[in-house]
Amino acid sequence: MACVDEKPQIQALERARPVLPMRPGIPERHAHDYIRHGTTALSAALEVAAGQVTDACYPRHRHGEFLRFLKKAAAAYPGEELHVICGNHATHKHAGVRSWLARPQNQRITLHFAPASCSWLNLVECFFSIITRQAIRRGSFTSVRELTVAIGAFIDCWNDRPRPFTWTKDADEILAKIERAKAKTSALTHH
Repeated sequence: MACVDEKPQIQALERARPVLPMRPGIPERHAHDYIRHGTTALSAALEVAAGQVTDACYPRHRHGEFLRFLKKAAAAYPGEELHVICGNHATHKHAGVRSWLARPQNQRITLHFAPASCSWLNLVECFFSIITRQAIRRGSFTSVRELTVAIGAFIDCWNDRPRPFTWTKDADEILAKIERAKAKTSALTHH
């Protein structure tokens, strides 16, 4: 099983001044002014049981990029039945994606969509949180290329020492939280 999603609009920000490191009694500090050098969209597939990540960065976030990444993720698991947990986005349900999945050689791949307001069910979101905190947020990048190299280097190091992702709650607690989210969403849309 793989969890797949995109983290779009990652900005290549060049800080005006270097980050000042943490010292006793003084937190790390950085300037709030920066120069923008463009964006990238990170696509990632997290193999939950092993913690391995398959990744690619694309300049845009559309169904074509999703399909290209889905093909890459499928190639990482040749001949295996592949269950893909993904977000409930239009790019994931596009006719071109559905057409590719309907081909006989791709029927081993099944997409499962996380319910609206339940993105936390897709464990690749946990990985996105980790990479944001440890590699992206504190960085200073002079180009999109420099940003994508840093993302790739982080993921390569991650894959050298992958860690499985495990739930800390049991199935009943997770299902109850989904039901609460559905009820909340339903109440918000019907008023």
